[in-house]
Amino acid sequence: MPKEFSTFEFAGIVFMANLLRYLFLAGVAFLIFYVVFKKQFSLSKIQQRFPKNKDYLREIAYSVLTFLIFTLVGVGLYNPVVRPYTHTYYEASQYGYFYLFISFFLLLLMHDTYFYWVHRLMHHPRVFKFFHHVHHQSTNPSPWASFAFQPTEAIVEAGIFVIFAFTIPVHFYVLVAFLLFMTAYNVYGHLGWELYPSGFEKTILGKWMNTSVSHNLHHQYFKGNYGLYFMFWDRWMGTVSTNYDSKFQSLPRP
Repeated sequence: MPKEFSTFEFAGIVFMANLLRYLFLAGVAFLIFYVVFKKQFSLSKIQQRFPKNKDYLREIAYSVLTFLIFTLVGVGLYNPVVRPYTHTYYEASQYGYFYLFISFFLLLLMHDTYFYWVHRLMHHPRVFKFFHHVHHQSTNPSPWASFAFQPTEAIVEAGIFVIFAFTIPVHFYVLVAFLLFMTAYNVYGHLGWELYPSGFEKTILGKWMNTSVSHNLHHQYFKGNYGLYFMFWDRWMGTVSTNYDSKFQSLPRP
């Protein structure tokens, strides 16, 4: 935590950064698809129906709570006592620009692996209602659902930042870029429309990329498609929805 900020000031900065990133990215997506071009894009929506206003409000309220918990984790990691033991660094020359570039993709791979396994675990019948029930109230998710977690799940999701902090060196600006990408891809996953072109899932790249169709099917049927950015683990573990390819191919694009 920078010396010029008190703990309270730092917490406020972290919370507002999290909240504004979510409000901007989810808000722009919502405005485009759910307001301005709602009629024009309605036929290409993954699920033809639209959520109700109470669903949007629930998703936003739980997302704000999620960011409060993320803020507490951030303050815990970067307070003057703990911060010296983390691997966050601020000079690009310390590890070189090649590592600076590669580290962003390391974060994505680490997060995707972490997310797949904790996500799949939270779907176990014995723990589902204690961790993941709130998120799956959005059976027809909107962009606002991207961080709509109950507090227990928010704590689990924040665990990846603890792993980052104590495992690999991460430049501060790489972490910022990761947070922006994480939010944007999460919003896309809950968008309700598919943006990748038809046939993309059959390409060398598309076979391994997670899509909005994939995650939407997960919200509809509560099983399969557990990945976040990629489909590596879903394909390796045989958890891709059986109707994924046909749904992806048949869906009109906006």
